[in-house]
Amino acid sequence: MDREVEIRKRQGERLRAARIAAGYRSARDAALSNGWPESSYRAHEGGTRTIGQDDADRYARRFVAAGARVSARDILFGDLDDALTAPAATVPLVGYVGAGAETYFFNGDQGELGRVEAPDGAGPSTVAVEIRGDSLGAFFNNWLVFYDDVRRPITPDLIGRLCIVGLPDDRVLIKKVQRSRTRGLFHLLSQFEPPILDVPVEWAAKVKSMVPK
Repeated sequence: MDREVEIRKRQGERLRAARIAAGYRSARDAALSNGWPESSYRAHEGGTRTIGQDDADRYARRFVAAGARVSARDILFGDLDDALTAPAATVPLVGYVGAGAETYFFNGDQGELGRVEAPDGAGPSTVAVEIRGDSLGAFFNNWLVFYDDVRRPITPDLIGRLCIVGLPDDRVLIKKVQRSRTRGLFHLLSQFEPPILDVPVEWAAKVKSMVPK
């Protein structure tokens, strides 16, 4: 294949990958949404027309605004070909958290329930649990909660913070932690459930992030 033809083909493939990463279902959708001439955009993505620097800048700027992680250089030269096509990083879904007796939690000894897309800033120890119930309000039911820095016993920096909390009776809850007047015990608070007062906490971890499932 002629080198120029191959360059256009590879540019078009990278542009298509960037467009998909930005959430546009088709070349037509991307062109119409951004006010680009559809025929020119299709020619670029189809590899029949070379993409210039100005074109790449324009495409990258709009795709980044739509949520893709891509630069004009990526489109032109393929520095991040692998990043555009690689599957999203994932973390283990290890259980459920809730606000009552029917709270189930699966630790590492029992295996994971599946895997979910990792949040920004996830590390090798980050895991996810799913909220079950209305402890934080019905809006958050079935949301995913991520955490990674488990403290045994609970440490002062977690006081007043929203945490995943493990209790001696095997319940695992998502609660705001407050000190009790009784040494070694804590109050566990949530907006829509009665407080759980004066309970021991076996472990706790600050919520890293929360997203809808």
